[in-house]
Amino acid sequence: MTVKETLQKLESEQAKLQMEELYGKNGVQENIERYIHVTEGFEKTYGDGDILLFSSPGRTEISGNHTDHNHGKVLAGSINLDCVGAAARNNTDTVRILSETFDQKFIISLKDLQPSEQMAGTIDLTKGILKGFLEKGCQIGGFDAYITSNVISAAGVSSSASYEMLICSILNTLFNDGKMDVVAYSHIGKYAENKFWNKASGLLDQMACAVGGLITIDFKNPEKPQVEKIDFDFGAQNHSLVIVNTGKGHADLSADYSSVPHEMKKVAEYFGKSVCAEIEEKDVLENLEKVRAYAGDRSVMRALHFFEENKRVEREVKALKENDFATFLENITASGNSSWKWLQNVYTTADVQEQGISIALALTELFIAEKKRGACRVHGGGFAGVIMAMLPNDVVDEYVAYMEKALGQGNVYRMSIRPRGAICVSESFS
Repeated sequence: MTVKETLQKLESEQAKLQMEELYGKNGVQENIERYIHVTEGFEKTYGDGDILLFSSPGRTEISGNHTDHNHGKVLAGSINLDCVGAAARNNTDTVRILSETFDQKFIISLKDLQPSEQMAGTIDLTKGILKGFLEKGCQIGGFDAYITSNVISAAGVSSSASYEMLICSILNTLFNDGKMDVVAYSHIGKYAENKFWNKASGLLDQMACAVGGLITIDFKNPEKPQVEKIDFDFGAQNHSLVIVNTGKGHADLSADYSSVPHEMKKVAEYFGKSVCAEIEEKDVLENLEKVRAYAGDRSVMRALHFFEENKRVEREVKALKENDFATFLENITASGNSSWKWLQNVYTTADVQEQGISIALALTELFIAEKKRGACRVHGGGFAGVIMAMLPNDVVDEYVAYMEKALGQGNVYRMSIRPRGAICVSESFS
């Protein structure tokens, strides 16, 4: 569709229904205006053309903290914050992208898809995705894109994976007739981060952004992870998902993040295996003295977290399927306690006096103890950044005011689970 036709479609009832599905009734008009803004931004930047609109959500990790890289189980969901773009073929061998949110405008030659020496930034990440498509035997081509995002950066809701899955959706739609499945998107995003960003990420972030909805994933076979959508309406429970951004830590956390998968794998290595999913908890306990001597105590604690966290994911999925919300919340609390005590990822040992997550969790636990309702846990990678709370709607406003008084205004976000992952929005208009 041309820019003019796209703008007309965005004013249609069909578009309003699509926006309600993605963002809820209260988000319809706001997001129609976002898409209009992106469409007009594309025209201003690149001129008219046959454009398509795309959306890719951020994600929330509900349980399965640091399990995916050892081929474990997770429970996650896509959220109502997303990366939105307008894109069109340009019939050249260059990719031109304007990222409004980060005030970036760059050009990539398809003849030069090597990462920079720094292996950092949006250009390298985009090159990695393009190269990943080629490695999968898929087609790429030149295109123009105008992109904006309201996925909170550095807040544990996967702003980078949201962007990656948006670019994958653009390439799949424009050059591969939409034939690639979203699991392949996820592997390409992981490839880009591993090989072009030097980041040892797993597949959780990409899968949750790409698939959409509330999902459980078993990564035992990482090439073909088992994904199951969970049909559960959080809204019907009168609870809200709340994310609290405690502020970015000052320390470089790369070593902290990398230590978690490395130490878990060290325990598996004792048994001649590569990841914890290939060993049994009982074998670790029966050989505890030798495993501690080989891998170290924190490694053992992190491996035990892995085994127990897998069980918690199973219990939470069962509880959701049986509409047992109380048991679900109990396991959220247990997951958070395990991350804090066993996994040990709520603060960095590089600076033990900086404990934003610990403070936020302590405040939230005091609030929940007073109200006798709700659950909370560290969210995402940990060490600095973000916590998650699930609270009854009648206390959310009070909680927001309570936390913002302690941590500052604008750091607490209400979110909802959206049913769709990375998609070409324009396809629903045709």
